[in-house]
Amino acid sequence: MDTTSQAAPVLETVAAGQRVTVRVPGTSANLGPGYDSLGLALALHDTLTVETLDGDALEFDLRGEGAQTLPQDASHLVVRAMDAAFERLGFRRGGLRIIADNVNPHGRGLGSSASAVVAAVTAANALVPATSSRGRNWVLQLTSELEGHPDNVAPAIFGGLALSWQDSDRYSSTCATVASGVIPIVAIPDYELSTEAARALLPASVGHHAAAMNSGRAALLIHALTSDPELLFPGTEDYLHQSYRAEAMRPSAALIRALRAAGHAAVVSGAGPTVLVLANGEVEAAAVLALIQAATAENSQDIGWRVLKLAVDVEGAKVDVHRR
Repeated sequence: MDTTSQAAPVLETVAAGQRVTVRVPGTSANLGPGYDSLGLALALHDTLTVETLDGDALEFDLRGEGAQTLPQDASHLVVRAMDAAFERLGFRRGGLRIIADNVNPHGRGLGSSASAVVAAVTAANALVPATSSRGRNWVLQLTSELEGHPDNVAPAIFGGLALSWQDSDRYSSTCATVASGVIPIVAIPDYELSTEAARALLPASVGHHAAAMNSGRAALLIHALTSDPELLFPGTEDYLHQSYRAEAMRPSAALIRALRAAGHAAVVSGAGPTVLVLANGEVEAAAVLALIQAATAENSQDIGWRVLKLAVDVEGAKVDVHRR
């Protein structure tokens, strides 16, 4: 019997002398009832610049959020995602100079890991020859595999409101245009909550009634976001996950209760602990900002909050490539 092992394929090294810059929006997933399926791109952008160098050296310059805590070597998520993309495309990295300028806070439910993965895979795809590069749906497949689900990566790639689903190991997404009057407001607390910890709080199953109620609200939310923002409040009612996670983010849960008691469409952003409010127009946005300021000042519990009035990002990941 022939026991000779088959040699691993020799991968071509990515050409030196290139520079690519990718600008990726932050995202908010779930939006209340759209658990693991709905995501919204937010104008809160991270920027990744990658230069290909002669040799095999890796230079990593991490700026902004995470600069004091995250690794700046081959173990960083950006490098690991780029390596996965290069290999999938039939290449390997040579020398790289990476500059990551992070604005999106980590561990807050605003898709920071999805932004990093999307930026990395998009950059790698842009650095291989045009005959080997692939389209954005390929980026969706790989980034969804790396993240485990598409709800954050899809809006980061395509922008706007992304509706995503999975068939076996195939990920798909379609995008919808958000009504112009919808204004996202985020209240970001100064404590973190990992997605894994938040998921661990969820029950293995839910009842038929809760599932039916939730599917109706998710359908209503899509209509509200795209056509009738007056329905955002009932459309953001959730029956699947937020109540189970509330104990792990008590200040955020309290803020959501106060906002919803006043009639505002407040939800947990992603796995939390950031609070997202979908305001209908400038008048409601001003009222939301005033209520958040009052509520967080009264019930600070030693928690600091950063409140941002944002816009919906409609472009998704933007790429700028230079080759000498």
